[in-house]
Amino acid sequence: MQAQSSIKSDAHLPAQWHPALFDYLLRLGDDSLILGQRLTEWCGHAPALEVDLSLANIGLDLIGQATLFLELAGEVEGKGRNGDRLAFHRDVLAFRNCLLVEQPNGDFAQTMARQLLFSTYSHALFEGLCQSAEPRIAEIAAKAVKEVRYHAELAADWVIRLGDGTEDSSTRMIDGLDWHWRFVEELFEVDALEQPLVEAGIAVDRTQLRAAFDTRIAAVLTEATLPLPVYPRGIKGGRTGHHSEHLGHLLAVMQYLPRSYPDAVW
Repeated sequence: MQAQSSIKSDAHLPAQWHPALFDYLLRLGDDSLILGQRLTEWCGHAPALEVDLSLANIGLDLIGQATLFLELAGEVEGKGRNGDRLAFHRDVLAFRNCLLVEQPNGDFAQTMARQLLFSTYSHALFEGLCQSAEPRIAEIAAKAVKEVRYHAELAADWVIRLGDGTEDSSTRMIDGLDWHWRFVEELFEVDALEQPLVEAGIAVDRTQLRAAFDTRIAAVLTEATLPLPVYPRGIKGGRTGHHSEHLGHLLAVMQYLPRSYPDAVW
């Protein structure tokens, strides 16, 4: 991870792409950062010690991914902001995470439903980003894809266990999935900002990931004896800074210490 980003030196990359690349890196980093923060809320509250450790480890993986993407975003921006500055000193409207990751944990079933959807999507995304024309993105993705493969497998195992378990656990899993279906469409949207990066081979065409995602989710739900999804009209906005009220509450906790003591050195 010591190599410098090719964005600084490759003359064939139009200068106007730099802001787009910065925003794209925020989208990748913020997704991982916010879900990692959400999972830390389970520390000491999970249904079993082993699960508590598993969720904490997934959260650490995600925060590690966020650190790499946000550090690179700071380099691309060129204004002296590092990963910590971007994580702890941006206001809510400046965050670019999808709406799915900021949703409240709910009960354990709702948390695992969210994890299944996000990790299944992330695994496909990072597999594609391993071939990114931007070397630093490809390097980060090559590390992250191994982590999210485990995240997706763990989430699928719990969805199957709860879905095919008791009447209560099955009902909870159905309710948890029903809460999240409306946020799936946003994961696969390619907007005008990302399209030039897709055409340059830097970003992944998210629309091309949907078929594999749907196939995998259907396979897990079938094994879990759960109904297949009926997707409602999608709710979007996170990629452009329009978030639910849940993100503001999350950031108030996450950013309190660095904002209260901005000059502190740890």
